[in-house]
Amino acid sequence: MIKIITSGESHGKQINVIITGIPYGLVVNEEEINKELIRRKKGYGRGERMKIEDDTVEIISGVRGGITIGSPICLRIENKDYKNWKNIMSIKENENIDNIVKPRPGHADLPGLLKYGANDIRNILERSSARETVGRVAAGAIIKKLMKLFGTTFFSRVIQIGKVKSKNISIKVMNREYIEKSSVRCEDLEAEKIMIEEIRKAKKAGESLGGIFEVVAFNVVPGIGSYVLPEERLDGRLAKAIISIPGIKGVEFGEGFNLAKKTGSKVHDEIYYQKNKGFYRKTNRAGGIEGGISNGEPILIRAAMKPIPSLKKPLMTVNVKTKKSEKAFKERADVCAVPSAAVIGESVTAIEIAKLYLKKFGGDSIDELSKNFKAYSEGIEWKR
Repeated sequence: MIKIITSGESHGKQINVIITGIPYGLVVNEEEINKELIRRKKGYGRGERMKIEDDTVEIISGVRGGITIGSPICLRIENKDYKNWKNIMSIKENENIDNIVKPRPGHADLPGLLKYGANDIRNILERSSARETVGRVAAGAIIKKLMKLFGTTFFSRVIQIGKVKSKNISIKVMNREYIEKSSVRCEDLEAEKIMIEEIRKAKKAGESLGGIFEVVAFNVVPGIGSYVLPEERLDGRLAKAIISIPGIKGVEFGEGFNLAKKTGSKVHDEIYYQKNKGFYRKTNRAGGIEGGISNGEPILIRAAMKPIPSLKKPLMTVNVKTKKSEKAFKERADVCAVPSAAVIGESVTAIEIAKLYLKKFGGDSIDELSKNFKAYSEGIEWKR
C-alpha cells in the first residue's frame, strides 16, 4: 500500500516527503519530478514567493541506478526563502520575536490557536500554509510515472476565475498543449484574457480571487474502488483528497450539482458494447464513477477554490491577547492560485487512484504488478 507523509514548514529549511509502497523497478529521475514542480509554480497571480523558490527536488533514498528499489523513497525540496527567515524560524528558543496575535479570517490561524493552546499564530500558519503541497506534487510526479505504465494519465484545466467562465469545451477535444502554455491554464482565449485582467484588477485593489478547476483521469480501468465499505468508495476517497488541498471548498464529479435539476432519464449514462471496444458509454454525466467504482470512462472532478484569505487590505479580527477589534496581520500571499491548485489536484488524484491499483493488483515489483493488471484487464475485455 502506498503511503505518503510530508514534513516541513512554509519558511523552514525544506519540505520533506517519504513515500512507501512503490514497487521495485520503476524508472525515476529528478528531472521528471522537477517538471511537475515547475508546473505547480506557474500561474498568473502567484506571489513574490515563487520568484524566490526554484523548487528542485533531491532524491535522498529509495532509488538506485535510476530505478526504485522497493524501500521508502525520501525526497527533499529546499526552501530558498529560509535564508530570510532564519531568525524567526530558528529551532532554538528566541525571546526577541514578537508573537502574531491577530488571526486572519479564512485561515487556520484562530482555530489552530484554540486547538493547540498556542500563543503565536506563526506556529499555526507555517504548517497550514499551502507550501506543504510542493511535497505532494513531488510525490505525485512519481505516482504519475507509475500509473502511466497502465495507460492512465492525468490532466487539469481552469474553467473559472472569479466570475469569468470559459466556454464548455469537451475533455475529448481540449487543447492540452495550449492549456500548458496558458498562464491561467485556460484554453478559451477570450476567457483567458478576461481572467488575467480580473486578476490584475484584484491585485491593484489589494483583493484576491478564487475559481473552479477540473481534473481528468484518463483510462482508469473499471472496478477500482468499492461499494462494500463507505471509506473505500472511489468518489469518497477522491473528494477527500481534493478537499485536503488548502482553499478548496467544493467538489463534484461529472455534471455534479447540475444533475439535481434533471430527471433520471436525462442523468444516467446508457451502456453500449462493441466487440473491439468492450462496454462503453456515449455520455459521461457520472464522471466515470458509479456506486463508488470506476466504470471505465474518464474520471472527471471539478473543484471550487475560495479566494486567498491573506489580503493586502486585511479584514477585521480580534487580537487574541487584548480581545480588542483590530485589522488582521498581513502575510505575503498570492492573488490567485487556482492554476496551481489544478496541478496539485492532478497529483492528489493520481495518488489516490494508485493506492487502489496497488491494493487490487498487488505486486512487489513493476513486472509482477504489470502481469496482474494485464490478467485482470484481459478478463474483463478492457481494451482502451
